[in-house]
Amino acid sequence: MDLRHGSCLCGGVSFETVGPLRDVWACHCGQCRRTSGHYWAATSVPLDRLRFLAEGTLAWFESSSAARRGFCRRCGASLFWKPAAEARMAVAAGAFDGATGLKLTRHIHAEDAGDYYTPGSAPPARPAARVQRLDCRCLCGGVAFGLPGPAGGITACHCIQCRKLSGHYAASFDADEGQIDWQSRETLGEYETPAGGRRGFCTACGSSLWFRSVAGEFSIEAGSVLGATGGRLEDHIFVGSKGDYYDLDDSFPGAPRW
Repeated sequence: MDLRHGSCLCGGVSFETVGPLRDVWACHCGQCRRTSGHYWAATSVPLDRLRFLAEGTLAWFESSSAARRGFCRRCGASLFWKPAAEARMAVAAGAFDGATGLKLTRHIHAEDAGDYYTPGSAPPARPAARVQRLDCRCLCGGVAFGLPGPAGGITACHCIQCRKLSGHYAASFDADEGQIDWQSRETLGEYETPAGGRRGFCTACGSSLWFRSVAGEFSIEAGSVLGATGGRLEDHIFVGSKGDYYDLDDSFPGAPRW
């Protein structure tokens, strides 16, 4: 039996898929980048071959008339995309436990990619725009804030926590938390990771927003920035934990840990 198991980071949502799955597609649309914090990657399974083992913390956000997005309201993991008119579920590749046996074969909505990376190849040699201010927002608008730009160097993290929460892998930049200008945080939630760090996300739409380490270092998910970041992807960390379904598509050396 071709059986795969997956879950959110906290375990409040877990599931199984039975049988073969579609190859993984990476989506660079604005909605996927906002919710995941970078860009989203998913396979697809017919509903009759998807079984929930736990769904007590599963929440849904109607992101458009065509689809809704499923996430964990406790840890903020981006898990599912359900098209309204189809009997299937798109499932985040990063949510699966262990090897998937799948391959990332397609990039969609590549024209909407962030300015700090290039889908399927090395990022731009330099930022395309000089950015003085960064405006950040979750998908539903319940959390919004600004800070001085540009983003500068952006780091991709392939640790299991980041892959579980983002649905693929994370990309973030360091920031001074004291310089954040909050416009709205009525739906802001925080999840304490097993290592003691805290992750900020929107409890209404599931968007990944920021991370604060135990030592106080603060970083912002690059996908939360509206428009240009003025930054550039420059490094990969925890590549020893990366998913089996994708390869690193740039020339940067990757640290097995950090």
